Amino acid sequence: MVSFTLKQLRYFEALARHRHFGHAADVCAISQPALSMQIKELEGSLGAALFERSARSVRLTGFGEEFAARAREILRAVDELSELARAARDRLSGRLRIGIIPTVAPYLLPAIIGELSRLFPGLDLNLRETITPRLIRELTEGRLDTAVVALPISERGLAEVPLFSEEFVLVRPHGDAGKPVPDRESLREMRLLLLEEGHCFRDQALSFCDLRHARPRELLDGSSLATLVQMVGAGIGVTLIPEMAVAVETRSAPVSVVRFADPAPQRTIGMIWRNTSPLARQLAEVADVVRAAAAKTRDVGKAQAGMPGAG
Repeated sequence: MVSFTLKQLRYFEALARHRHFGHAADVCAISQPALSMQIKELEGSLGAALFERSARSVRLTGFGEEFAARAREILRAVDELSELARAARDRLSGRLRIGIIPTVAPYLLPAIIGELSRLFPGLDLNLRETITPRLIRELTEGRLDTAVVALPISERGLAEVPLFSEEFVLVRPHGDAGKPVPDRESLREMRLLLLEEGHCFRDQALSFCDLRHARPRELLDGSSLATLVQMVGAGIGVTLIPEMAVAVETRSAPVSVVRFADPAPQRTIGMIWRNTSPLARQLAEVADVVRAAAAKTRDVGKAQAGMPGAG
């Protein structure tokens, strides 16, 4: 009879995900030799190799690929049993794993953490900042409980709850202050600075400017909104940023900020979680907290940046 433990399954899943013994050991908070021993014991119990090992790489075998898919299903079901017990309690407590996209995290996280800590003293927040495709994958695999992303996601099996909408604004060199606000056609003629591939905000900006098929040399990429604004301040080009980022990102750069004429580009930020999550009711409460925190953050940001709409 094949016999293995849930702990071994978790070690296996970490190694299958990271494809590196050292990284997987760090994630599992054990030593690399201990992880290696547990994987060998698991393979011995199964009577088949799960990984191909070489000096430079770790790869799943064909059997390992199939085993990984089933292992993730088992671990997700086990986690949902734990969530079911938490859902039976009156108040949300214990570990809550929240993912958030990079174009929201720096501006919203401080307020979210403060409010959730105040309202749910027993909550242990685990935060993960990365791009939308990774958040969706980790949420689907059960490695996150919820995520704050730009909607719509339209992913089967995930619930979507809108939180707020915000406009994109144009950031241009300080010397351009007072010039007419460019329309879409004019933007196409400018040197537009965008986030690198993988960010949904990049796709949204390209869509507004109708530049989805622009040649790579016509665009310049940055790794963060902060980098883009500083590049604008240096006179390299112009960029679009969400209004919640204005107060933070423009305070130390010689730039000017202007709104577009209606209909202005905008995005909707929301929370997503698995339809099967036993924590759905509690996550809806978290969504209310995030929505309220976002409203305060955006109003303060507008006031600091001298933008209309605060209050």
